[in-house]
Amino acid sequence: MDRVTLQDVAEHAGVSMKTVSNVVRGYRHVSDAMRTRVQASVDALGYRPNVSGRRLATGRTDMLAFAFPDLRRPYFAELAHVFSEVCAARGYQLLLEETAGVPGAELSAVRGREAGVVDGVVIHPQVLTPAEIDRERGDTAVVFLGEDVRPEGADLVAIDNVRAAAEAVAHLAALGRHRIGFLGHEVGEQSRTSAFRTEGYRDGLSAVGLPFDPSLMVAREIGDARGAEEAFGRALDDGLRIDGLLCRDDLAAVGALRAMRLRGLEAPRDVAVVGWDAIGLAASLVPSLTSVAPDTVALAEAALDRLQERIEGRPGEGRAVTVGHRLLVGESAPYPDGSVD
Repeated sequence: MDRVTLQDVAEHAGVSMKTVSNVVRGYRHVSDAMRTRVQASVDALGYRPNVSGRRLATGRTDMLAFAFPDLRRPYFAELAHVFSEVCAARGYQLLLEETAGVPGAELSAVRGREAGVVDGVVIHPQVLTPAEIDRERGDTAVVFLGEDVRPEGADLVAIDNVRAAAEAVAHLAALGRHRIGFLGHEVGEQSRTSAFRTEGYRDGLSAVGLPFDPSLMVAREIGDARGAEEAFGRALDDGLRIDGLLCRDDLAAVGALRAMRLRGLEAPRDVAVVGWDAIGLAASLVPSLTSVAPDTVALAEAALDRLQERIEGRPGEGRAVTVGHRLLVGESAPYPDGSVD
């Protein structure tokens, strides 16, 4: 049987090939009625896109790449899932690329290592500078996630880490906590993410009239839950006394809760704890974790909106887009009346 073509689908549906192409590629500017009509013809004829032919005809593959530091971190695993779903809804396939925060791997991603395979790249850089990115990305359509690290002409999508951290501190202060610590930033030079979150932590203390005390900040040598547990446990053993704790991420919060429990301390009775990322595990902990929750769906949608525009040839200066977040309140730091979300 001959391969079903776009023209066959167009004739079956009684529409133009352009309309069929728009539906198959997942373009949003198609009415629901037209999308349903075309999809019915696609299903009836058993049409499957010819990636090789489309690449020869258009220079595109309808495949995108998402490059991120570490799939073992729950936040990135969950974000990759969200991106996969949003891409599928738009008719794209997604290639996942773990960079491990290695400069060479990040450079390969922004150079378009999969040149000829993907149409564009969304990347969450961890170590590259804006100058390195600008020098190496060439003609690759790129959208950046995370902190404000982007060259001119590139787009960035992020949450407001400074504001979110300050709001978390305000929540802890509203619970009557006066010695609020910060756990989980790196020993030595901080990552950009940690730098913004610690800046927000300090801003939050200032906003509620509490002094900044560097002795209440606990760094970890290894960026996982065990590293946080060990660092926080040592600090407690050395005499650290706090009644509130903002953690750089939920893994740090998991480590903090374990270190506390091993020493007879409980959240929120002794220390109210706030994490960051609202990973799926957070709601299942005992106590359930209060956590800063980025709007990951809005983040993925905004990133892909801008990547599609760049793929289509949109020129001009880069745009920085901030998506929303919320504090998802659990048992580790409930509302002042004791309730949770």
